[in-house]
Amino acid sequence: MKHKKLRAAYLIAFLVLLFTEILIGAFVHDAFVRPYVGDVLVVILIYCLIRIVKPTGIKLMPLYVFIFALLVELLQLVKIVDRLGIPRDSIVAIMVGTSFSFIDIICYAVGCGITYVTELIIKKRP
Repeated sequence: MKHKKLRAAYLIAFLVLLFTEILIGAFVHDAFVRPYVGDVLVVILIYCLIRIVKPTGIKLMPLYVFIFALLVELLQLVKIVDRLGIPRDSIVAIMVGTSFSFIDIICYAVGCGITYVTELIIKKRP
């Protein structure tokens, strides 16, 4: 029963974050929320998605999510979308991204740090 509640909580968090990311992508065109907050939230979104499938968690999961995000960012550095001939307006190009930024890596680290601290707080609750 506990796993069902955890899965439900992570599903709700995932859906809220997904909706938030879509709203940011569609309607926010500023110099802070879209480029920075969106990147912080995307790694939390990925973490929640994994926790829906694996509700008991994995101790270093925030680190693994960060490594995944780092790898995606490095794919942007080598212009993988262009090298593979993927149209820039395709869903794949949007998901992978087309421009490398070191600041994105910092945002991913912040998001994974928030996730890690949040999990520590949740585990300490009775």
